[in-house]
Amino acid sequence: MAGGRRQAPPREDVLAAAMDMIAERGLEKLTMAALGREVGMSSGHLLYYFRSKDELLLRTLEWSEGRLGTERGRLLTRAGSARERLDAYVDLYVPDGPRDPHWTLWLEVWNRSQTADDDARDRQAAIEGAWHRDLVALLAEGVSRGEFRTVDADRFAARLRALLDGFSIHVAVGLRGTDRAQVMAHVREFLAESLLAPAQK
Repeated sequence: MAGGRRQAPPREDVLAAAMDMIAERGLEKLTMAALGREVGMSSGHLLYYFRSKDELLLRTLEWSEGRLGTERGRLLTRAGSARERLDAYVDLYVPDGPRDPHWTLWLEVWNRSQTADDDARDRQAAIEGAWHRDLVALLAEGVSRGEFRTVDADRFAARLRALLDGFSIHVAVGLRGTDRAQVMAHVREFLAESLLAPAQK
């Protein structure tokens, strides 16, 4: 009613606004005060919901990962070869370019994890685990269909994700000589040499 207390926006709207601010202005501009102005809340009200900036960042990452997880699930269950779906997985994994907002956020959360509590570390591990399980299942399917060489899917997934993480960090920070196109070419070459069955190359 007129003159009544203003209702706080849904938490998802706050997380979406935080992600938009990272994309448009960079992580350094994301403060509780600035986010509060963006969504019409006081910084104290935000702290009531999120307790700290670390928690806000992790919640925003979890929200973003939820959206990516939905997209990943759609890509991995569509019709097509395991190779085509592996290419789609890699395409989704690697950042679009320097200052990619999702990867910018990931790097900050990783950095803060050195002093994070067990709950925060468990939540980060859950995000990593979802990517890993999906990749293991896809690799096992490709092996069973004869598209991929016989590999230990879990071990290969761990190594491939380490490769993707390393290259993705280079892309996200804008390291010279490692733009997205170059990274994707490196990954395709690695997969052709180490995973694809001879008939699939």
